[in-house]
Amino acid sequence: METHIALQGGKYLQQDQNGHPGWSEDSLYLQGLHIASAGGSHFQHNGKQQFFDATGLLILPGLVDIHGDAFERQLQPRPATSFAYDIAFADTDRQLISNGITTACHGLTFSWEGGLRGREAALATLEQVAAQKSRVHADHLIHLRFENHHMDGLHDALNWIESGLIAFFAFNEHLPSILKKSASPEKLVAYAERARCDVAGFLERLHKAQSRSPKVAQAISQLAAACRQRGIAMASHDDETRMDRERFQELGVDVSEFPKTEEALQAAKALGNHVVMGAPNVLLGGSHCGGLSASDAVRRGLCDTLASDYYYPALLHAPFHLEQEDVCSLARAWQLVSLNPARVLGLHDRGNIAAGQRADILMIEKQADGSPRLIATIAAGKLVFCAEPQRLQYQQTLELAA
Repeated sequence: METHIALQGGKYLQQDQNGHPGWSEDSLYLQGLHIASAGGSHFQHNGKQQFFDATGLLILPGLVDIHGDAFERQLQPRPATSFAYDIAFADTDRQLISNGITTACHGLTFSWEGGLRGREAALATLEQVAAQKSRVHADHLIHLRFENHHMDGLHDALNWIESGLIAFFAFNEHLPSILKKSASPEKLVAYAERARCDVAGFLERLHKAQSRSPKVAQAISQLAAACRQRGIAMASHDDETRMDRERFQELGVDVSEFPKTEEALQAAKALGNHVVMGAPNVLLGGSHCGGLSASDAVRRGLCDTLASDYYYPALLHAPFHLEQEDVCSLARAWQLVSLNPARVLGLHDRGNIAAGQRADILMIEKQADGSPRLIATIAAGKLVFCAEPQRLQYQQTLELAA
């Protein structure tokens, strides 16, 4: 029997016909996986109805996280430890839901480094996401972050794309920075620990990858062509120059993920590209590694989407922080974490509260200091998190006229 939930008393965010966000105080009715009615009349049903008293709460579309790799900490919370993937992903799902993330693109880094970012780890992640699909509450997707020098992984990446396992693809180029930082003995040890090998072994992998630089351009072209054929959105990561962005634009890569310089940011917008930046950057007041300010980019209309990056809670808090800092309205800020990333991923069934949309909904108390307190999360029509269960009631109803 389908679940029916009525949400009443709150104020929900919706988009008008021109895509402009606004607020409504009408009731919402959920039926099964979807929103049956946003405002207006009731929907037809018989039997027991769940009634959620949302008085005083904001009702918002579930968060769509286009890039999050905090799950790596569940897998390897300390350099010398490693935990089972089934435990790690079950815990990750709980973290997502309790932070309002109903759609999560896991940033799976596939690199020549090996270890946590090697082939066995990638296969384990892919297998676990598939195995737990019927048991988790959030919609777990794969954002493949391919290191451009990983020639040994090219065949696997192409196979995963062709098999429909990848929802979002990013071209990463971390070898130059790793090569530079490896001059520090302390940093080199940290890289080796993540790669689950000794220092000598890591240096061997690094130099082998570096020797394959002449093959990188062709590999990027192959991967981009495969993604275009499957209709998979693509991003270039850490763009630094206009040339970087233009080169990827020519391959159909129209998302700039974490541009590092003003030149790259301006180039992306001039080309009509979509720009993704970090929600932690917003909360911290700037990039932790000396990059651009995400808040400033939002203020100037140069950032389209925020991602949790390495810290899941940031995605829920960043829009409220942007409002508090007078960067933009909460309604506009929420588009950065829900509607906009959903559209980039081609997920047109979510990111907006409207009849027929997937019922991914958050109910949030806006506290006196302007920060959010998540009261409830509904994912695919099911109440999966509730901090105030007294708000949920059941009532016997008769069939209601549409």
